[in-house]
Amino acid sequence: MKGSGGYIVFFYPQALEVLGDAIKPYLQDGQAGPHLACSEIDTAGGFTEMTMFGKTSAGQDVTLELMVPSSMVRMIVSSQQDGSFGFRRQPAATLAGTVAPPAAPAEELSGESIAAPQAPSRAE
Repeated sequence: MKGSGGYIVFFYPQALEVLGDAIKPYLQDGQAGPHLACSEIDTAGGFTEMTMFGKTSAGQDVTLELMVPSSMVRMIVSSQQDGSFGFRRQPAATLAGTVAPPAAPAEELSGESIAAPQAPSRAE
């Protein structure tokens, strides 16, 4: 899998415990918890292979390939925007190449505008 922005990889807490100090230099911390930022990912086979770019203590560019058992990976998020990652709305393209109408405004999709289901009332 290749993308213009890369991938964010989250691990199970037990996996981080098992990997211990070996994984710590590569982890970043954020609101969603510790994660790895990768430029490429290969999920084929029993291992998830992650390619990362970094710098040595001398300032030289280095490419790192980190492989962990796939069962340690909880979630992978595609990061297609520079500088940040997350989810955003995009109009879906149809097969004919035209753009579909935009989705409903966020207010309509939030829990505030949707009535909560009511429990059936009992006649006593």
